[in-house]
Amino acid sequence: MYGLGILKGLGVTIRHFFNSYIEDLRGAGAKLLGDETVFRRRQSLDSIGIFTVQYPDEKLAVPERFRFVPFLVTEDADHPERPGHDWCTSCGICAKVCPPQCIWIVRGEDPVTKRPIPEPEAFFIDIDICMNCGYCAEFCPFDAIKMDHNYELASYDRTGRHIYDLPKLRKPLSYWKTIAPTTAAEEAEARGGWDHPDVIKEKKKQADAAAKAAAAKPAPAPVAEVKTTAVAPGNVAAVSEKAADISAEQAATARAAETVAAQAEAVAPAVDEEAAKAERLRKREEALARKRAKDQGGG
Repeated sequence: MYGLGILKGLGVTIRHFFNSYIEDLRGAGAKLLGDETVFRRRQSLDSIGIFTVQYPDEKLAVPERFRFVPFLVTEDADHPERPGHDWCTSCGICAKVCPPQCIWIVRGEDPVTKRPIPEPEAFFIDIDICMNCGYCAEFCPFDAIKMDHNYELASYDRTGRHIYDLPKLRKPLSYWKTIAPTTAAEEAEARGGWDHPDVIKEKKKQADAAAKAAAAKPAPAPVAEVKTTAVAPGNVAAVSEKAADISAEQAATARAAETVAAQAEAVAPAVDEEAAKAERLRKREEALARKRAKDQGGG
């Protein structure tokens, strides 16, 4: 009213205009030297003045949750078990939930059995159709697809360069940790580790099986406690002779036990054979007695 709003707006503009020069003069030397600290402060909430950068020499630092064209997560090249292996299992959920339907997947198959395998043979994303909504990354059950931060994708050839295939879409897990460290850590905590969800499940299954096997294994028999007694130097020979006598006695006892066992083994077959013969004779006599009784009754 009465032009006061216009004056207030102009005052805000003039204040931001002068504060921009104050902000530039505060870290002019460091800015010219390329100090990242000054750049980060320039993009933070503590900065004042006009938020303008000299693009493309200067670029605004995008937030961690920034979404652009998706990419596929792969294992790092130095992974001990699956170097460069795709996290994608070609389940097709991302293609189903994609609103503009810009994702095409060809599932891999075993060359011998022709059965499908959990690996993509081909994966295409048309970045001109992609609306960067992030549904594919949100619904992926294996954390295999993420939203990239690279927004400089313009080119003169949209038919060839704007359809991304597997070589263009694949990026290692370490890249995702670099551009989104907080989100990557939260996802790893939810999965239970930095590995693929299937790998984590398999390791957990193996650990459970090992724990069950260890629990089912019988405990070792307790070792009998051996009591030792100090021996005077003069009695060492007597003790040695006594120990030798005991050892000889134990050996003789063991040999006698082995002899008895051998004799028992030799006698056992003969006893068993005599018992079997007596049983056969008894059954034969009973059968003959029944036959004679039957003949006499019939006569």
